[in-house]
Amino acid sequence: MKFPVGIAFRSLVERRHGGVMLFVCLFVGVATLTRIALLLKAAHSVSFDSSLLASFGWGLLYDLGAALLFSMPATLALAVLPAGFFDRLWARFLAQAFLFFAVGLLLFGAIAEWLFWDEFSARFNFIAVDYLVYTTEVVANIRESYPMPWIFAGILTGAAVIYGLLARTGWIGRWLDDAHEPARARWRTGFGWIAAAVIAGFALNADQLPSFANNYNRELAKDGVWSLFAAFRNNELEYDQFYTTLPPDRAFQTLHREFAHDGSTPLAGAAHDTLRLIRSEGPEFHPNIIQVTVESLSAEFLSIFDPKSTLTPNLEEIARKSLVFDNLFATGTRTDRGMEALTLSLPPTPGRSLVKRPRNENLFTLGSVLRSRGYDTAFVYGGYGYFDNMNYFFGHNGYRIVDRASVDAKDITFANAWGACDEDLFRWALRDADATYAKGKPFFQFIMTTSNHRPFTFPDGRIDLPSKTSGRSGGVKYTDYAIGKLIRDAESKPWFKNTVFVIVADHCAEVAGKTELPVQNYHIPLIIYAPGGQLPTGRVPDLMSQVDYAPTLLGLLNWSYASRFYGWDVRKSKGERRALIGNYQRLGLYEDKLLTVLRPVRGVSQLRYESLKAPPVLVPPEPATVDRAVAYYQTASILYGNGGYRELSPDEQKRYLSQADRTPQDRRPEELAAAPSLPAGSPAP
Repeated sequence: MKFPVGIAFRSLVERRHGGVMLFVCLFVGVATLTRIALLLKAAHSVSFDSSLLASFGWGLLYDLGAALLFSMPATLALAVLPAGFFDRLWARFLAQAFLFFAVGLLLFGAIAEWLFWDEFSARFNFIAVDYLVYTTEVVANIRESYPMPWIFAGILTGAAVIYGLLARTGWIGRWLDDAHEPARARWRTGFGWIAAAVIAGFALNADQLPSFANNYNRELAKDGVWSLFAAFRNNELEYDQFYTTLPPDRAFQTLHREFAHDGSTPLAGAAHDTLRLIRSEGPEFHPNIIQVTVESLSAEFLSIFDPKSTLTPNLEEIARKSLVFDNLFATGTRTDRGMEALTLSLPPTPGRSLVKRPRNENLFTLGSVLRSRGYDTAFVYGGYGYFDNMNYFFGHNGYRIVDRASVDAKDITFANAWGACDEDLFRWALRDADATYAKGKPFFQFIMTTSNHRPFTFPDGRIDLPSKTSGRSGGVKYTDYAIGKLIRDAESKPWFKNTVFVIVADHCAEVAGKTELPVQNYHIPLIIYAPGGQLPTGRVPDLMSQVDYAPTLLGLLNWSYASRFYGWDVRKSKGERRALIGNYQRLGLYEDKLLTVLRPVRGVSQLRYESLKAPPVLVPPEPATVDRAVAYYQTASILYGNGGYRELSPDEQKRYLSQADRTPQDRRPEELAAAPSLPAGSPAP
């Protein structure tokens, strides 16, 4: 008995475009097996309910769509080649070699997806796009992290087995033996395949995926190759086009109400700006500042947050004599997002980070405020700073660059794909600090570490864990050792007592979760240590995110300055605390146990957390909270788009401070008229 499906399949294979049919079946088969493998790997996090069936249903649609699109070159080639082309022995060999290569490529993609999921618990996304751009570091990292000869051997073996099965069943021979179609038939069939691919390309969109209650289930529903190209296409999202909006006047008025919590004073002409005056009483403190931004340092790695951890004895010792912020949350999931927030105090705009976007020069940064007081500012990085556009961003925002390319080879005692080890990096930083101190200038260093990153290799003999094979634990413990050594080495410096050391993470090590924005996986440490005793010590329990770091640091230094920062000094702000968190497409506002999520296309959801250790509950959106979330992200996109988030020169800082010192009676009518109107209860200019 012959089944209809089998008859239909045979009729599609035994003709000129039968190779396309074989490729589509192989593509969908490998993609389905990949999905099953990822399901087994994430079994502890996936919801085994009806949504899992939906994951596989949607996944099949995207797998089929991706297969059709990627088969288009072969479809065109088979339509163009003459009827008797495959009668030639070399042509048959070429066709079989192409099919073998296609099988190997599909298996390579499956292995790449497995490794990517192992690192990020997600299908291919913006991170994979960036990795394709920065091939030198990424290829070196892969070679150092994984047994690539064995992996390639496995791929070749798997491809040979699959190809052998196809050949043994006779499907390849049937295709090539029956490929003698006249031109009209070839083009008619080819047009049908191309039409199916075009329909799939227009009908399927990554944004059509439903909002699964469990984000792991949603990731499983994706096709990896489709997701990769969707990330290429959507690497920048226009906020007004894809997200919920408010009238611009209303958005900025809502934002100004938020700013009123920190007691700041709006400055003239700031109706569609964040420009305001921050006032502090008493003398300013102008210490040197060394900010150590640690790669992937989740709060849970530190014993001050998780007593069970034994990886950070040096940070524990530093924390005992420091000001520790207990509830700091990263704004994003990658280093460039952490840099953006810590430097710009700006919410994460959808799409790519401003660090890598055009028109990111001369922005309002922590460095620009420090330079208005005569500081020398430097970006110090252990790798090559062209990665992620870091050198361009910092260099075009007033920072000197010290990276691997700027030091002599003898200054590198150990390095891996991402850069020199943290000990080398800190030695460069101390040397640079000595040179700046000798010039009589206060200095600020933004140091970015690399050692706590796969392949987790570091110099032998430093800690009681082996390099590479101890994984993340070894990376964390070595970074802790290097930071401890940095402080000990700095103690002998003449500038030590007049220096503030900041230890903060760029993002967490693990960012995946069952929800769209798993808040608990954004928790990072912030430790501020003043060995001269100029700053308070203890613990600050207030909720905050990385956008609050710069104004909080300047508040600790008792500075008065004109600010465009979106963050506030959490020690002085009144009213509700909040944290801004996001990823490439989801933008979140977390406050009072309520997470508001904005997503394309104009989607809004809210989740109530009774505890960050318990799963949240979906609740009806509160309009006022949604408006606050929209105000933060919409205005940030507006100011980036129109160039409004620009730096203030030292002269402008002086002028604004002088203007604010005058009473309203002293100010000119045009100055008062230009000041924004604020809601009742806001501080008057």
